[in-house]
Amino acid sequence: MDFDSFTLLAAGADLSDEPAAREDADGIELRMDFADDALSMLDDYEGDLPVLVTNRVEWEGGEAPDDAARLDALETAVEHDAVTAVDVELAALEGEGACDAARVVSHARDHGASVVVSTHDFEATPDEAALVDRLERACEYGDVGKIATTARDRGDVLALLEATHRLTETGETVATMAMGEAGRHSRPVAPLYGSRIGYAPVDPADATAPGQYDLATLRRLVDQLS
Repeated sequence: MDFDSFTLLAAGADLSDEPAAREDADGIELRMDFADDALSMLDDYEGDLPVLVTNRVEWEGGEAPDDAARLDALETAVEHDAVTAVDVELAALEGEGACDAARVVSHARDHGASVVVSTHDFEATPDEAALVDRLERACEYGDVGKIATTARDRGDVLALLEATHRLTETGETVATMAMGEAGRHSRPVAPLYGSRIGYAPVDPADATAPGQYDLATLRRLVDQLS
């Protein structure tokens, strides 16, 4: 995945959803931290869609423990031909946690995989200056800087869109979205301002973040607005 244009990922913990995702998705995000045996799943994967792997640590909203095994699993995952991108947390790259996450970035590049560097705020949406700062730091480490915040009102979404547009205009590649009901509309709208990645489950019951649309709905909305 090169993320030169908007890429819609079917998000979930089961690669067997891939056939149902093909019509609407450009790729699959495999949430390794939610899966029972993600590496075995990748060994058996014969789908058409490329895979982005995420093994989200507990302190960034996931279920993976903060240990070397989490990063080892990501390194093993990017060795699979179908895996063309990996997600690594900005905080982990800046020293948060017990292990050196930079090795995952290096390993991914050695295997031709793109790197998405992500940061989340599950309480609020920072102001525009803080959003820009976090995205710029993420872009320094990765091919894509991603931020997901929690919107409490439309003003929060506006700040996120302003930051998205500002970074895109300077040539950075970013992915942005606001979680929660107040930010739900950011998911189809943010691509208009430059956001390069969207996430949605095939089945709405399998949402991996609050406020996600199902895959077919998000595809339709993005296409209608573009």
